[in-house]
Amino acid sequence: MMRAIALAAGLGLRLRPITLTTPKPLVSVAGKTLLDHALDKMAAMGVQDCVVNMHHLADKIAAHVASRHKPKITLSDETGQLLETGGGIAKALPFFGGKAFFAANADILWTDAPSAPTALERLKNAWDEKKMDGLLLLVPRPGAFGYDGAGDFFLDEGMRLRRKQPGQQAPFVFAGVQILHPRLFESAPLGPFSLNLLYDKALAKGRLFGLVHDGGWYHIGTPQALARAREIAA
Repeated sequence: MMRAIALAAGLGLRLRPITLTTPKPLVSVAGKTLLDHALDKMAAMGVQDCVVNMHHLADKIAAHVASRHKPKITLSDETGQLLETGGGIAKALPFFGGKAFFAANADILWTDAPSAPTALERLKNAWDEKKMDGLLLLVPRPGAFGYDGAGDFFLDEGMRLRRKQPGQQAPFVFAGVQILHPRLFESAPLGPFSLNLLYDKALAKGRLFGLVHDGGWYHIGTPQALARAREIAA
């Protein structure tokens, strides 16, 4: 699992006016951009090559990563058409050589628990090639900083995921960090689509799993949440 993708093509609409001039992945917390936080964690994990997709203010993202050496960056340009989470990864599939890979949203921040394996290490250790098409990092909803939704998943025995139904509140939120296998994208549509479409297919087959994060997690969706995250980091 030496390759990865950092999803950096979002518009960051809720973070305006900041994102009118700065793409959300280049917003800084604790002296480092959100994108660099993710890429540094991947490099520490041993990831050698990483795709970074880009759309909004793509030239600034390209310029920012130009000086990075670890991991080696391959840019995936979506300036002509924003492909969403599923389409963005589908476009990059040839890069992964048919092997499982890490994927992380570049507009969130997560921290690892002290004196313990990192989140990426825990995901890799839990990955089972034979029975999994996807392994998602989860955050307990009550401790999900900046998140005010009803949650995403229930976690059944054996780490299998189950979606909440309408009107329910689920105990876990998807953290935006995961391991995926290219076979998840078999028969995927062309063009823009959400990863949720493929998650639902994997759920129906019992091949989507989850792992609960044991560190911190910050959803930086608004200027107020960004300011608070910076206070906590300081």
